Amino acid sequence: MKRRKMVVAAGFCLSFLMGTLMNLLFIPGFEPHGERVHRHHHENRQQQPDADAPARLHVDELPPIETATVGRLPELQRQISERLDEVLRYRQRRAHWVGTGPLERRRLMDLEQRGEGETYKGIGKNNNYDQSQPTVSIATKSHREFTRESVLGCSSIDNVTNVQYLGSGYTKAVYKATLNSSFSVALKSVDFGGHDMENCVKKYGSSTDCYKLASFKIVKEMTLMERLQHPNILKLYGYCYQDNNDIKDTVTAITELGSPLEMIQLLQTPWEERFRICLSLMRLLQYLAHSPLGSVTLLDFRPRQFVLVGGVLKVTDLDDASVEETPCSPSSPSDCLMEFPARNFTLPCHKGRCEGINEKRNIYNAYRFFFTYLLPHSAPSALRPLLDKIVNSTGELIWGTDETLVHLEKVLDIYRNGHYLKNNTQTHKTEYKRVLDASIAAENYRCWPSYQHDGCLLSVFSIDEAIDVCESHAQCRAFIMTNQSTWTGHQLALFKTGAASMKAAPGKLAYIRVGAAES
Repeated sequence: MKRRKMVVAAGFCLSFLMGTLMNLLFIPGFEPHGERVHRHHHENRQQQPDADAPARLHVDELPPIETATVGRLPELQRQISERLDEVLRYRQRRAHWVGTGPLERRRLMDLEQRGEGETYKGIGKNNNYDQSQPTVSIATKSHREFTRESVLGCSSIDNVTNVQYLGSGYTKAVYKATLNSSFSVALKSVDFGGHDMENCVKKYGSSTDCYKLASFKIVKEMTLMERLQHPNILKLYGYCYQDNNDIKDTVTAITELGSPLEMIQLLQTPWEERFRICLSLMRLLQYLAHSPLGSVTLLDFRPRQFVLVGGVLKVTDLDDASVEETPCSPSSPSDCLMEFPARNFTLPCHKGRCEGINEKRNIYNAYRFFFTYLLPHSAPSALRPLLDKIVNSTGELIWGTDETLVHLEKVLDIYRNGHYLKNNTQTHKTEYKRVLDASIAAENYRCWPSYQHDGCLLSVFSIDEAIDVCESHAQCRAFIMTNQSTWTGHQLALFKTGAASMKAAPGKLAYIRVGAAES
């Protein structure tokens, strides 16, 4: 029996180690759907009166913590209270919460039972709520027209269509849904079959209290999405509290929809798009270092915590974010030790806190998960020294977010304005015939990295750069300047092996190699 237990323990440790390694190797952040049963927001739900959510997220809409299990499960109640306190700390940083935090916390912890069907509104109506705060912004004009500048609520998801399971982590399940037959959103809710819920129920036996513990992660994430509004943070469109079977006040967050970040695919994309992701990430980290809440660190920084929305990187998972700076003593250097798989750093202790630890942790994680893989490879040769300097300086924690962002913006300016190109005044080796409003249908060849998997579609700053590219490819005999451009303003050019299949194409220019130039 003892040997069997040792074998089981060894197997568990091995499986945990393999799971950690797979995460480091950028396995996508969602588990396969499988056959497990998950209670979704649209199953067996009871529509509450006044289903529309208010114009902003209020912490007062958290359901009160009941007394029924306080004596029976003090440890679980302590965890629930700690998560509630964490949410309140973020909310108390608002001006209208100053001086009233303990009172509002006492109201939230009020043990009074609500009447059946009554929605929990209490605090918001008793506060002088700051109406000058901006409402949650909507990404595009079509979004604004659909939501009419207001936040989505329960009635908005009452008749969702095309519901599709996207995946789940330890706590949450994520679904894609279509509103009004045209507007796609992501719906986040507690995963009843997930790791957190299953382990909690197994340990404490109370699905209601375990749900409260898990749901505060979603509430924290919604609070941070509201407070930390930035182009590289996923937008919160709204939320809904509903009764679901035997659990009251189940919460669903309604957010912007993004596509998961697949590192293997990113390595095959053009450098310009990979640079955009790194620039987006550093703009986010620079904002987090100086956010209205203080310096925010992302404790779970794996690529699975980010999504792409129209090519722009956005952080989607904020339930593990923290503004707490590590306390320290000058006489104990180990207090400020940052440990990573490849190396460790010891930061200075300043006024009882590890100086800049949140910002430094974010920077090093950006280096090891993103910059190392995405920045230097296949970059224009003139930009590589600058990119290498960025990679090395972040890997050694020489630069902070401000300086790193300045250098990345410098790279963008050089690239956008074509200053990376050689100042070559000599004529090209070959001559090209220019044909207006023409394209070439076939005669494709593949190159890497390309915007088109079955052809050679690259971004160029000018005709001269396109000619240089064509002359560097042995099989290139022609190219098409399309009427499409990238996010930097570079034009897309499609390179061809010949021009036999030329046809009319308004707005496009064909350049066909006609012979060698005189040397």
